[in-house]
Parts: sequence; structure tokens; C-alpha cells
Amino acid sequence: MEKDVEIAIKQGSESNLQHYLETYGIPAVTALVVIIAAFMLAKLLSRLILSSCAKKNIDPTLARFFAKVARWAVLLVAVIISVGIVGIPTASFAVLIGSLGLAIGLAFQGTLANFASGIMLIIFRPFKIGDVVRIGGEIGKVAEVELFTTVLDTPDNRRIILPNGTVFGATIENVTHHSTRRVDVAVGVDYAADLDKTREVLDKAAREIPGRLTDQDPAIVLSDLGDSSVNWKVRVWSSTADYWDVRDAATRAVKVALDNAGIGIPFPQMDVHLDKQS
Repeated sequence: MEKDVEIAIKQGSESNLQHYLETYGIPAVTALVVIIAAFMLAKLLSRLILSSCAKKNIDPTLARFFAKVARWAVLLVAVIISVGIVGIPTASFAVLIGSLGLAIGLAFQGTLANFASGIMLIIFRPFKIGDVVRIGGEIGKVAEVELFTTVLDTPDNRRIILPNGTVFGATIENVTHHSTRRVDVAVGVDYAADLDKTREVLDKAAREIPGRLTDQDPAIVLSDLGDSSVNWKVRVWSSTADYWDVRDAATRAVKVALDNAGIGIPFPQMDVHLDKQS
């Protein structure tokens, strides 16, 4: 009799274990497998999109955006499928998501604004990956345009992450958009210096600046009559990639040419006149 009871208890335990395995264990494992497979598929799909866009010469900014959208879409579908597998009705789950949507939207207004701004940046493309831009007082090379943020790397190797809402709402200066840039060097000379001679010296120096674009003549501009000097501007053109080298060479050429011509570059000064009666 006792043996029969033990057998019955054992069979009941095995039956309960089998029930729990069939009801909860197998669906949970299946859902986990779906999630893992989704991560692998999302990663593979992102790579395929990036490689396809590269072959078709699609802008890297757009390519990365498409890859991220595809990745998150695959993961979202996998989550919905997994929820259905574990027994949660997808219809009620969708209703729950919808009811939480308003609360989440109100709580994350700034985040959603950054997302919308990221979409606008992708559409209008005021810059692309690799461009040097100035945004909100920060200057750097665009390293990444994410859905919510834009990543810049500064010339001194700092990484700056800007919210897309700030980026889209700010004045954007794309420094490297054009292939050429104008180099301006301002210099002041003594009032005693002859204007025609000064112009001739500066023009000769400008034409000998290494790295400047020779298809455009330099411009020597008499800027204004300052408090302590007659002010000039020397303007030459260079390729955008060589801008800083040409600027450095232009500044040096102007200084050396004026020194060799005996034309002084005065320091700021003030003349004080005393009244004899006082």
C-alpha cells in the first residue's frame, strides 16, 4: 500500500514537472533562442547593408543610419515574437505598449526631439561623416551621426557628443564642404611706409606662397587706417586640405617680405600731448 502511494506521488511529481516544462520551460528556452538568433541576424543584416551601400557609393552617413534602423527593426520583431511564444497575448501586449506610449512620450520629450532631429539631419544632410564642422561653439570632425546624438572628434583628440536636438537647432558651419578655401592674413604697417611700395611687396610675397592655388590671383586689400598702423589684408586661395599649411606659409611670407623691404610693423602706441599752460 505504501509502495503504491510512493509510486503515485512519484508519477504525480513527474507529471507536474513535465507540465511545467511544457508550459513554461520550453517556451522560455524557445524565446531565448529567438532573441539570440535575432541579435545574430541583426548584426549580419547591418553588415550586409553597410557593404551594399559601400559598393553602390551611398553616403556613409545614410548607410550607417539604414543599418541601425534595420538592426532595431529586427530586434523589435524578435521581442514581439518572443512575447507571443511565452504565452503573453500580443494583442494585449500591443494595447499595453500603446497605453504606455503616451506616458513614455511625455517623460522623454527631449529624447524624442533628439530622435526627430536625427531623422531631419539624415534627410537634409547639412554634413556627412568625415566633414569638419563648427556647432554650438564646438569644432571637430564628424565621427558618427546616431539616431539621438552626433559625435565629433576635435583636432586635439577629444570626443564630443552633442544631442541631435541641439545640433539641428544650432547654426552649423561646415568647414570642409567646399574643396577650396580663402586664406586671409591681416597685417599693419607704419604710417610712414609708401602705400604703392607696400602693395608691391605684399603682392610679390603672396605670389610666392607655397601651396597656394595658382589659378586665382592673390588679392592685396588696403583694409583701414588704424590707430597705430595702416592695415592690409593679404588673400590667397588654397585647397581645403592644405588650408592651415598655406596660412602658416602666408603669415611667414608676409613678415619676411616686410622685414626685407624695411617696412615696419608697429606696436600699438598712443601719442600724449601736454598743454604748456597746464
